[in-house]
Amino acid sequence: MESWSFPPAYDDGYMPPHDSRYWFPVRETMPAAERERAILERLKLVCDYAYKHAPFYKRKWDEAGFHPSQLKSLEDFESRVPVVTKKDLRESQTRNPPFGDYLCVPEAEVFHIHGTSGTTGRPTAFAIGRSDWNAIANAHARIMWGMGMRPGDTICIAAIFSLYMGSWGALAGAERLRAKAFPFGAGAPGMSARCAQWLDLVKPKGFYGTPTYALHLAQVAQDEGLDPRNFGLQFMFFSGEPGASIPAVRDKIEHLYGAKVYDCGSMAEMTPFMNVAGTRETDGMLCWQDVIYTEVCDPKTMHRVAYGERGTPVYTHLERTSQPMIRLLSGDLSLWTNEPNPCGRTYPRLPQGIFGRIDDMFTIRGENVYPSEIDSALNEIKNYGGEHRIVISRESSMDELLLRVEADADTFGKGGEAVSRFRDEVGRKVQKVLGLRTLVEVVEPNSLPRTDFKARRVIDDRAVFRDMHRQLESAR
Repeated sequence: MESWSFPPAYDDGYMPPHDSRYWFPVRETMPAAERERAILERLKLVCDYAYKHAPFYKRKWDEAGFHPSQLKSLEDFESRVPVVTKKDLRESQTRNPPFGDYLCVPEAEVFHIHGTSGTTGRPTAFAIGRSDWNAIANAHARIMWGMGMRPGDTICIAAIFSLYMGSWGALAGAERLRAKAFPFGAGAPGMSARCAQWLDLVKPKGFYGTPTYALHLAQVAQDEGLDPRNFGLQFMFFSGEPGASIPAVRDKIEHLYGAKVYDCGSMAEMTPFMNVAGTRETDGMLCWQDVIYTEVCDPKTMHRVAYGERGTPVYTHLERTSQPMIRLLSGDLSLWTNEPNPCGRTYPRLPQGIFGRIDDMFTIRGENVYPSEIDSALNEIKNYGGEHRIVISRESSMDELLLRVEADADTFGKGGEAVSRFRDEVGRKVQKVLGLRTLVEVVEPNSLPRTDFKARRVIDDRAVFRDMHRQLESAR
């Protein structure tokens, strides 16, 4: 297989013919069974490497009764190798700061440090070796090639440049692709208006960010008197949140910009995070199995579910030597298939992308609800103003769902009957999608805060109710 070794050793001067559909034709189109045999051999190498170099894995596997020499099949891998959780990683880094005892290279070889923000607890530090950064750049360039981007294209990276891995991974891929990297960033006050002006000036072909930010940016551009379709964008690829595989959201972005939208991205810990990504001809997300081995598993047994079923992705690095993740549990929910892909690549596919995190799901009166389902429903409504909040509350003994939804300027400006019709339409649409009666509050356009990053739209007031209830019980 083309340039497939462990540790990886890519030729940075390699470039496919400009008109080639594939970066690595053999790796991308080989029979799936043949690829799985090769993946098994790679897993043996990766597990042996991790067992020898990472006390974290040796300890965890010894406790589970697994040794790399026992690995004879992919079934052995899923049944014998325990999953790793984010909690495991945080505990490892607490014991062995800052990078944990799963760092398999000397600290002197660390080239980039990234990580989580730590807003909900101890931050997790990502240590990426110099050779791994090179492999990440090659993998991302290859996947961006599959989306249709080519050397010389200008690619705007409109995501926060900080500890966040997404922007840096997209930049590394663009640079390896020999594209004109345009790292605009995001987050500073007034930057969205400047971004729209620069897009209108530079006319890039590619754009990377989050779906939420793309929708916000389009509104800012229109407020500045600019038409996003005049930016000349052809390829828009997104990660960080569900949206780019949700038909209503994807179609809205494509309509606003006149560009093709691609979904990509698994987890920052799994960088090259574009290991699940769509292509020019194939919607949803392909599982680029020779970059990162993906299993979609039952959340209880951690065994693979059948194709056509839902489960949680579990990821394993096949090329990382620094902090390799072996069976990292994502906590996301997706559905996978294994059917012929329009692009000819022989990878499994997540046709609907990643629905969201399992722990983002909430239950209202016995019904499981994902925020992405509400996002999709609202984006299908013509007079939706572009932002909303999902408020979960407690009324008497029943959970209630309140949607605070912006109407567009025309609808809100007319008031009265127009707002009432919009409110009724939102209620009907959401009830049809969720099977739940929903209270709807219509608010004026641009009254809800926008974000340059991942959207956080759910407000759970039930916690307040529970706290009050406990206090009353204690008082009694």
